[in-house]
Amino acid sequence: MSEPQSNAQQPLRIKPVLSFWQIFNMCFGFLGIQFGFALQNANVSRIFQTLGASIDEIPILWIAAPLTGLLVQPIIGYMSDNTWGRLGRRRPYFLIGAICTTLAIFVMPHSPVLWVAAGMLWIMDASINIAMEPFRALVGDNLPNRQRALGYAMQSFFIGIGAVVASALPYILTNYFDVANTAPAGEIADSVRYAFYFGGAVLLVAVCWTVLTTKEYSPEQLAEFESNSPITNEQVYSRSWQAYRKAAIIWSVLGLLLTVIVMVNALDKQLYILTIGLFAFGPLQWYCSQRLKQTSNANRHQQGMVFSVVDSLFHMPKAMHQLAFVQFFSWFALFSMWIYTTAAVTDYHYGTQDVLSKAYNDGADWVGMLFASYNGFAALAAILIPLLAMAVGLKLTHLINLFCGGLGLISFYFIQDPSLLWIPMIGVGIAWASILSIPYALLANVLPAGKMGIYMGIFNFFIVIPQLLAASVLGVILNTFFDGKPIFALIMGGSFMLLAGISVLFVSSNAAD
Repeated sequence: MSEPQSNAQQPLRIKPVLSFWQIFNMCFGFLGIQFGFALQNANVSRIFQTLGASIDEIPILWIAAPLTGLLVQPIIGYMSDNTWGRLGRRRPYFLIGAICTTLAIFVMPHSPVLWVAAGMLWIMDASINIAMEPFRALVGDNLPNRQRALGYAMQSFFIGIGAVVASALPYILTNYFDVANTAPAGEIADSVRYAFYFGGAVLLVAVCWTVLTTKEYSPEQLAEFESNSPITNEQVYSRSWQAYRKAAIIWSVLGLLLTVIVMVNALDKQLYILTIGLFAFGPLQWYCSQRLKQTSNANRHQQGMVFSVVDSLFHMPKAMHQLAFVQFFSWFALFSMWIYTTAAVTDYHYGTQDVLSKAYNDGADWVGMLFASYNGFAALAAILIPLLAMAVGLKLTHLINLFCGGLGLISFYFIQDPSLLWIPMIGVGIAWASILSIPYALLANVLPAGKMGIYMGIFNFFIVIPQLLAASVLGVILNTFFDGKPIFALIMGGSFMLLAGISVLFVSSNAAD
């Protein structure tokens, strides 16, 4: 039976096909990662509100999640591309990330005050990103082109299964094991605490399973495969040090100007996330201009991690450019759903904003079940999406799936009975499974093996940037135009998901063009 080997063997010119169980083992760790991710998504807003956060403060508190992804994923991608040891390239980061995430999950429900919970979210999300990013690259490393779609679909399946159980845990503990879902003011309910304990243990065990049962190809073997592939590490670099310097000045001035406008006009403080982010991109490009000015174009790959990440961003394969808008609109919609569904359902459907009331906590538990349901539907959709893609193609499949999700989110406004809210979650689950698989299937086949990790990390920019934007402007928009009503955040999210579906039409049918 063919499998990746960590030791030197007779060179192979073509990457061998792996068995179902080898792919299963390779992707199983994602079950644990998603367990932690789903507990975070379904319960952190609830924890923040329990510790005293108002609805318009929630987006800024959630800034940890996308910001850590923006910083951590390309760094870990670069590091794992250049790592080789007893555990291979990617697996050391699986293990480190899993251990750190488990510790953060255990501590989070014991946060005594709001700032501690916000800090633990930051640590938790950074650790999840350390483990998660190399999993995407591992599929590209270990599987031949024809099996990559199956590999990403398998990851989506485990994401769905893990999220179903994790999201439903507080509800299950309360309704089937009589664990209290209410607590005194300023304390986290026991149902949430026990769910986090169980989730941390599952995460660590699942990731360790992949670490112990999966082997990786050595750098020499990957180089051998690369020599027989039409996609190589050789690239044409068009961005000069002068171009970097000019852009650095433009970005810095623009960011500084917008920051001053926000300050002078006393605008919402959440807008500083956006303006300071724009400014920060200027010095990064100035650094690249200085590095490039001192060396030849041929030595770009020797300029270190920061230069490599920024320079690779400007020299992405065409497929990444084409998918950027699709990802942007998709993840803006998802972030709107994650941070506002609890507030929207408890306010609009249960009629309360009192976090100590039974109605609020019943509504919050029901949101956990809704999140579990969309992930369950996503697990089923992950099985069916490859069949639909074979029939109508990847582009049309993704468009259909995103429209299902967008219409599902918008329908929250029109469904008055909270017991029926599982129906729109069918569409959300279909869209979620598609977002987690089809863009990566389109992308992986056009990436050079030697930069698989860094490009997968950079691809995460198009996931993180819309989340940063959502955290910056959603609260402002709700307070300015919708009287602070969180249900309208879900309508905005649904509209953005429809835009994502339309954007798919502008992606080249041949992603390798």
